Amino acid sequence: MKRMEEVRIRFAPSPTGYIHVGNARTALFNWVFARQKKGVFILRVEDTDVERSTAAYEKSLIQDLKWLGLDWDEGPDVGGKFGPYRQSERLEIYKTYAQKLLEEGKAYYCFCPSEELEKDREDALAAGRMPIYSGKCRIITFEEAKRRINAGEKAAIRLKVPDEGSISYNDLIRGPLNFDLNLIGDPILVRSTGLPAYNYAVVIDDYLMQITHVIRGEDHISNTPRQVLTYQALSFEPPQFAHLAMVMGKDNTRLSKRHGATAVDQFQKEGVLAAALFNYLALLGWAPPEGREVLTKEELVEIFDLKRVSRSAAIFDYEKLNWINRQHIKKLTPREKAKIAYPFLKEANILPEKMTDAHWSWLEKAGESLIEGVDRFAGLPQKFFHAFNFSLKDMEEDAKEILRSDGAIKVIELFGQKIKQYSEFNYDVFGQITGEIKQETGFKGKNLYHPLRVALTSKASGLELDKLIPLVEEGAKLNLPRPIKKCSERVAEIIEILK
Repeated sequence: MKRMEEVRIRFAPSPTGYIHVGNARTALFNWVFARQKKGVFILRVEDTDVERSTAAYEKSLIQDLKWLGLDWDEGPDVGGKFGPYRQSERLEIYKTYAQKLLEEGKAYYCFCPSEELEKDREDALAAGRMPIYSGKCRIITFEEAKRRINAGEKAAIRLKVPDEGSISYNDLIRGPLNFDLNLIGDPILVRSTGLPAYNYAVVIDDYLMQITHVIRGEDHISNTPRQVLTYQALSFEPPQFAHLAMVMGKDNTRLSKRHGATAVDQFQKEGVLAAALFNYLALLGWAPPEGREVLTKEELVEIFDLKRVSRSAAIFDYEKLNWINRQHIKKLTPREKAKIAYPFLKEANILPEKMTDAHWSWLEKAGESLIEGVDRFAGLPQKFFHAFNFSLKDMEEDAKEILRSDGAIKVIELFGQKIKQYSEFNYDVFGQITGEIKQETGFKGKNLYHPLRVALTSKASGLELDKLIPLVEEGAKLNLPRPIKKCSERVAEIIEILK
């Protein structure tokens, strides 16, 4: 049966856990390909693993995909003319086609108990043979099998595979692939529980949903010949297949939690921008032309080419992701940065639940000053704490060393006397006072400014004072969970300690 010309692509996750970067990369490649070809992108939920699939996981994977920037034209939450889009709601469909294969003699009932099958598997492995099913139930006639089924026996349904020959298909990434039928055996279509096996259900779904291209991970290469055989048995035209190389850690082992964050929601919680993660995932196994690396979704759709997808494993480089994230952060407006930063700063008890216009204005300016060098927004609270926390008891040794330098106490005491003369303190006033101290004492450079930095911040280094002073003074006027001490209070406090 011929397929329609329109490109139809699906991403079909199992809701058995949180979506990780490998699956997200697969979803992204499917989405970009569909959008570039002006085709249809479908979300299908393969939830026939009843013991591990949950509605909560399905909800989270939908949320994570949407956060990443993916949308779909058909799916369990948006509907469509080829639904249902959950496999658990398609069981009658699978049953109908299985019955058709049985009646045509292309499939048969298998009554072998799981214990026997497992023993045969172990024996084959011990003998150095491929653990394929022996085919012993093939000789049972359809009538006899039906009699036993009606008598209450449980049976799986297997596809009859020719004993000799080969099966081949052309992979859009890897080229022609060929498989020896002797190494395949008779795959299970429907388990004795009545639930369909993956390699069977996916064929029925892809055909009925008119899928034209299947883009998935290379771990499915071994499944493909079984699926192609099922297509042939049903007289269905198979889609075109493309298998993506695995995503690995820097040590060339499969990416796992020990390498760092792997689930999409973890990156979101750490403050990686969706646009940055989208951008980076697109670079995993695909090389953009002209060496461009910082790309928007729209640019990726425009230039993506399946022919440029590598057959080699993609290495997930967290440092590269951080660099790309910084580039995307730079593109944000001050208000956009503030909106993204706010939940992290509120969680760290730096900003209040109720934000006024004054709070937002201060956050925009503080965020612009402090975000430089921040890889992820989760790192911003520490920068805020370091910049605005004034604690003499926690003063580090390099700051104490500055206070012990010649003239440091004199400079700070003079500064303390002069700052009292001003009801409003700002960086212009700071410049005026330091100019006076320089004239009166002869101190300049680090002998003048280093003691004053410690007096105003309790630290030896940090944000430049021309940026910090206005932020401290403005922040001191705000109602913050951790109040910021204004500059005059800081200087008075350090003078009291120095006496």
